[in-house]
Amino acid sequence: MIRKIFSVVILAAMLLLARDAAAYENITYQANVEGLGWMQPVKDNEIVGTTGQARRMEALIINFPGGIKYRAHVENIGWQPWVYSGEAAGTVGKNLRMEAVQIELVSRSAQYFDVYYRAHVENIGWLGWAKNGEPAGTAGAGLRLEALQIMMLEKDDNFETGSNKAPFYQRVVNAPQV
Repeated sequence: MIRKIFSVVILAAMLLLARDAAAYENITYQANVEGLGWMQPVKDNEIVGTTGQARRMEALIINFPGGIKYRAHVENIGWQPWVYSGEAAGTVGKNLRMEAVQIELVSRSAQYFDVYYRAHVENIGWLGWAKNGEPAGTAGAGLRLEALQIMMLEKDDNFETGSNKAPFYQRVVNAPQV
């Protein structure tokens, strides 16, 4: 009986450790960048795209078997529909810049993890961190998204962003003057 209980405890611990390891090790993402095409995939907390080269990101693919959805705000299009793991957000071959993204975990992954991401934007640099579906980048400002960094943490981890910048800026056209 004690052996059976011990086995169950060991199995439960292994499943919890496997859950944590799987999330961090299994998220990869890649960008289609102006003049470079599809870049090599990168892993959790790495940077995709370019900085200091004035190149626009045109599309993004995120692979995460735990369940993820994302969408892009694209020049002359606006917010596109949500796509899921392994699908391209943005455009390919149309020479249109991505301007912002939203990323959100789905299914059981959303119960255990938070997804953080930040955008590197033309003429601004790195913006603050967005979390769990919040927009990151700009809209209506005509600025290209140049790079992106994505990081997964355990749910409700006390992540200190270290930035006082907002993750998203939107230019409001025809706003009333006060």
